[in-house]
Amino acid sequence: MGQIEEKSRKRRKKENIQQAVLAAIGIAGILAVTMIAPNIFQAVPGLMGRKRYKLAFQARTASSRLAIKGYVRFILKNGKKWIEITDAGRRALLLEHEKARLDVIQGKRWDKRYRLVMFDIPQKRKNTRDSVRRLLRECGFLRLQDSVWVFPYDCEELIVLIKSDMRLGKDLLYVIVDSIENDGWIKKHFGLG
Repeated sequence: MGQIEEKSRKRRKKENIQQAVLAAIGIAGILAVTMIAPNIFQAVPGLMGRKRYKLAFQARTASSRLAIKGYVRFILKNGKKWIEITDAGRRALLLEHEKARLDVIQGKRWDKRYRLVMFDIPQKRKNTRDSVRRLLRECGFLRLQDSVWVFPYDCEELIVLIKSDMRLGKDLLYVIVDSIENDGWIKKHFGLG
């Protein structure tokens, strides 16, 4: 396995662990820090074979990373350390849920309409612009131009979440169109009949 592939695999594993921790906290609302590991990892296939202490360390590390991102916060309650989800964490969970939903609907019956996402994000928000592109790519969108992306299935909820989470407002537009000129290559990409 190449060095780039190995780094990518490790990053995905780290993100999966963070998602498992965030999902568990999101379901419970608030958890004692001591409860985070190793029970959370039952949601992540392939991790249960590891040693218990390593899982506990990974859960604490993931929790700290989630706190840095602003998705959770640590609080002291009755002399115990607790972790609770924040509004940003709830939005991140909703975003992951929408991404998973898009994975499921791909390959279903197509309504013969395209969903375009267009954005004009100023240079001073370059990191946000790059994040939008990365997120659209991860969700299976196809890039038509630098700031114009297409998807064949309903994804309005995802776009609303992106606009809200990244504070994009009118800088990002969601459009539904009946046809795109010379769309054979788009249909081929998405496997549409």
